Amino acid sequence: MRAFVFPGQGSQKVGMGTDLAAASAAAREVFEEVNDALGQDLAKIMAEGPEETLTLTENAQPAIMANAMAVLRVLGREFGVSLAEKGEYVAGHSLGEYTALCAARSFSVADTARLLKLRGQAMQAAVPVGVGAMCALLGADIDKAAKLAEAAATDPATGAKEVCTVANDNDPTQVVLSGHAAAIDRAIAMVKDFEIKRGVRLPVSAPFHCPLMGPAAEAMDKALTATPPGVPILPVFANVTAQPVADPEQIHRLLVEQVTGRVRWRESAIGMGEVGVTHFVELGGKVLGPMIKRSFPDATVTSVVSMEEIEALAKEL
Repeated sequence: MRAFVFPGQGSQKVGMGTDLAAASAAAREVFEEVNDALGQDLAKIMAEGPEETLTLTENAQPAIMANAMAVLRVLGREFGVSLAEKGEYVAGHSLGEYTALCAARSFSVADTARLLKLRGQAMQAAVPVGVGAMCALLGADIDKAAKLAEAAATDPATGAKEVCTVANDNDPTQVVLSGHAAAIDRAIAMVKDFEIKRGVRLPVSAPFHCPLMGPAAEAMDKALTATPPGVPILPVFANVTAQPVADPEQIHRLLVEQVTGRVRWRESAIGMGEVGVTHFVELGGKVLGPMIKRSFPDATVTSVVSMEEIEALAKEL
């Protein structure tokens, strides 16, 4: 069995999609659809930058989706590869869950672009810059990370509780915390007390996947009511449950919960393995493959970005 998976924020880089667009009209078509939907030349920002503009959450999220969907469109249009015929499940990391749903035709490319633009804006607006932060814990399993987060949430000077929680359970060696900046700094300072190798503050502009994102969750609830998901052609493994879902109302609810909830990527990789998935194909990035292998060592993982890699995958499928 095979699952197609889609990367999340952080996988963007200037130049993304440029070679594919030059090689394929199908890829260019996706970028044009996204440009039209957003009323901006996102493809130019993807191709030329500047990096700080591409990295803005409201640009990075639709850009990463567009890049992955361009790869999928080329696979389908030029090599006759059908997701429904070649896969059993889809999944994506954070914003990648929207890409997965787009790939499974629960949303159109245009609607996905608009939803992700709004999601990026709402997440940025939810917390003033500097109030929140995130950090990656290297050499940490989920139990150590959860205990550290609980300890760091308390300000020792005042005894006041701040937000510090697990945002991403990526694999058995990497967990990301999110919350108030002071609490995240405390967590980084305390890593050795919890036998964690290292804590690294992440270069993000907002504390994603924690309760501070409440206003963004409300905004996405309204947006998804106005643009409801359809029935996907393949079930999606949801971030917040690490379980497959295909019911549109449930998909809506879980996408809202995902804004403030934990991305259970490690559990999702293991869960897909438990239902029989042996092959994972990452489209549009090379980030999730290594995480999946660390969580599920017996998995076969293929990451596909370039035209050469698309051609090789098409032959393999």
